[in-house]
Amino acid sequence: MCQVAVKIPDAVLYDTHMTVVQVNDWAKKLIALEYYNRRHVSLGYCAEIAEMTEEDFIRFLGQNGVSIFQFDDESEFMEDMNNA
Repeated sequence: MCQVAVKIPDAVLYDTHMTVVQVNDWAKKLIALEYYNRRHVSLGYCAEIAEMTEEDFIRFLGQNGVSIFQFDDESEFMEDMNNA
């Protein structure tokens, strides 16, 4: 497993009233969200990165305006609807 380290000035933590644990949790969720949003990584792997269950990660996506239904165009959407 890969680890990524980011240096954040103590003043930023002070100004945002966040602990190191909170910042780490927030960063993992944002990285997973962006991976998913760019369609680079599956929902399951993104949930793992965020250290969430898939169900909780789906809720997190919804809270951030990201749908789990991603279609390249209307015809792809219609094809899925017809197959449902």
